[in-house]
Amino acid sequence: MNGQPVSPAALVALGAAGTVTGSKFLLEHGTARVLFDCGLYQGLKELRERNWAEFPVDPATIDAVVISHGHLDHCGYLPRLVKGGFRGAVHVTYDTGRLMSVVLPDSGRLLEEEAKYANRAGYSKHSPALALYTEDDAWAALDLLAPQSFDEPFSPAPGVTVEFRPAGHILGSAIVRVMLDDGPTVVFSGDLGRPSHPLLVPPSPAGVADYLLVESTYGDREHVNGETPQRLAELINRTVDRGGVVVIPAFAVDRTEVLLYHLHQLSQAGSLPKVPISIDSPMALAALKIYREAFETKAGDVRPELHDFGELFDLPGLEEVHDAEGSKAVTRRPGPAIIIAGAGMASGGRVVHHLKRFLPDPANSVALVGFQAAGTRGRQLKDGASSVKIHGEYVRVRAEICDLTGFSVHADASELLDWVGTAEGRPTVFAVHGEPDAAEALRRNVEARFDLTAAVPRYGERLLLR
Repeated sequence: MNGQPVSPAALVALGAAGTVTGSKFLLEHGTARVLFDCGLYQGLKELRERNWAEFPVDPATIDAVVISHGHLDHCGYLPRLVKGGFRGAVHVTYDTGRLMSVVLPDSGRLLEEEAKYANRAGYSKHSPALALYTEDDAWAALDLLAPQSFDEPFSPAPGVTVEFRPAGHILGSAIVRVMLDDGPTVVFSGDLGRPSHPLLVPPSPAGVADYLLVESTYGDREHVNGETPQRLAELINRTVDRGGVVVIPAFAVDRTEVLLYHLHQLSQAGSLPKVPISIDSPMALAALKIYREAFETKAGDVRPELHDFGELFDLPGLEEVHDAEGSKAVTRRPGPAIIIAGAGMASGGRVVHHLKRFLPDPANSVALVGFQAAGTRGRQLKDGASSVKIHGEYVRVRAEICDLTGFSVHADASELLDWVGTAEGRPTVFAVHGEPDAAEALRRNVEARFDLTAAVPRYGERLLLR
């Protein structure tokens, strides 16, 4: 490490502070610098512009990166960091590394394609439009991955010991326990899963902690439990009765798998009409293969009762769409259908083309099956927008929009508080990775229920660890 010693230990909030994306927390301890998560900002323009800004510290002075899981808002900035000079190890669980090897190159490829499309269509304010990073940049970042097992301590930098424990959010996702020599213990929730996740084991307890960083995506609300798959079945049936198409913007990693699991259950129960079901996402299909293999190899965070049951993702008439021509054919195909495509917040990817085609027709419907961050098309649809801008043009929204957040694999307010209650000792709690109202609600509830010190860090704020 080329920088000067920093004392006392501190965390600097470089992302997921006052917002639900861009997760990055820089730990400084003695001469060590370790970055926990390296997420991409998504949503509002002022947040996305941070992706382009100079990184607050010289990337070459960071000893290591520790990634909690393979979603872009936690790992998607890594190619840019490497492009800026970072050369240390990137510590991940085995399945997080495998998922990142799908997610990051796909992200780089999409960024390149979007820049090329913007230049052809002339809707970018920049001339020429450039990609934040390329597919080649993503592969260069993946060369730095250092896979670690759950529950086995490792040292990413002098004086820092880290341990991954299952978080139950997506395959490979981890709660990150950080023990500092002659210092406190810091626990990062990462994105915390739900005890009811149909595929993965429940989140591990927080355990001994002096400081607890807790995501607050749903810190101010509860999920509707139990009835969500049935609501999806009802939406599909009434859309098919109208002769329409159901478009489902879905995160490629885990949400698609959870959807397929529930669609499989509905099909087995006879609740699903016989219409084509298309997965129009090469990234989702690659992730699905990794999930199937994790089931067969009995991965430690897969529910034991589901080991060897990869066929739970199979459906009659399921169509896998790998290339752009296949995607165009799906859009043109007449008659009722179900289309599952990325991205989950309709901020990019193939689903945008499907929305452009199907939103204007009231026979069609859109099922929103996850969190929709401020500034995304998904959030605009959720909030009742009468039109949305796609590829520089406004598209009228006449299709039925149905919010099905019960499919979320983020812990809700009660589940977050229950997890805080598993902490041993009296930690200081930081509510992160949430929009302001959600983070503030979690902070208030932590103080009221546990009488602990709780705060919502500000972007760029330095948090001393004593």
